[in-house]
Parts: sequence; structure tokens; C-alpha cells
Amino acid sequence: MVKILFVCHGNICRSPMAEFVMRQMVEEAGLSQRITVASAATSAEELGNPVYPPVRRLLRERGIDCSGKTARRLTAADYADWDLLIGMDAANLRNMRRLFNGDENGKLRLLLDYTDRPGEVADPWYTGDFEATWRDVTAGCRGLLEQLTQA
Repeated sequence: MVKILFVCHGNICRSPMAEFVMRQMVEEAGLSQRITVASAATSAEELGNPVYPPVRRLLRERGIDCSGKTARRLTAADYADWDLLIGMDAANLRNMRRLFNGDENGKLRLLLDYTDRPGEVADPWYTGDFEATWRDVTAGCRGLLEQLTQA
């Protein structure tokens, strides 16, 4: 079983979008018994809050249900519990490295590293461009799944 934890600042926009997009891709590929997915925040600002309404709407329009998801904070124990911890931007990686005292086992990555255009997934909380975030998240998840199934 490969365990993947997507991480962003508040766990209400980018990381839950990645969690549910990846979950759908995994289910469609018939790999639910081999890959498990979740998401978390590096901050405590949004703890317990549901997925941000524009993200819920965008996912629902694409047939993806994220109901019941609430923001949770990343813990030091998550490093041992997950095989891959995938951040959306450099600040997420920096915060994860700080919490985990580094990355001893090479588990930390950026989502767009799994695409042909590495970089950061812009936070739609600030940009307002949820479609751009959707495109980035979808491309990253597709690339990640491709890499996992080739291994």
C-alpha cells in the first residue's frame, strides 16, 4: 500500500482538491487497494473547517464529492505514517522540513514535480483562479499516478 498525504497551508483549497482528484483517479484505475490518499495543513488557521466553498463547487461540477472533509493539521507522526508527503509550494516544503527535522527518507515532494512544468501550485485563496489550480492539481495527480503505476 502506497500512502500519499497532500499538504498545503490551510487544507481547505489545494491539498483537499489534490486529495479528492487523486482519490478519483485511483478509484477509476482500480487501484484503491494499492494507494491511499489524504490531506493536511501546515497551519492551524483553518482546523475543523470544511473545504472552501469555491473548491467544493468546482469539484462537485466535475462529479467529485468532498463532503465531510475538514481541515486537519500535519503532525510530526505523519512523516512515519505516510510514504509521500506532497506540498503545493516551497513554503509548504519548508514548513514540513521544519516539523520533521528534515527529510531523512526523501519523502517530501512538490506536486508539480510530477509534471513537465515543475513549480508551485498557486493558492486560489489569493489568486481567485480556481481553474488554474484545478489544471495544475489534475496534471500533478495524473503524473504522480503514472509514476506510481510504472514502478
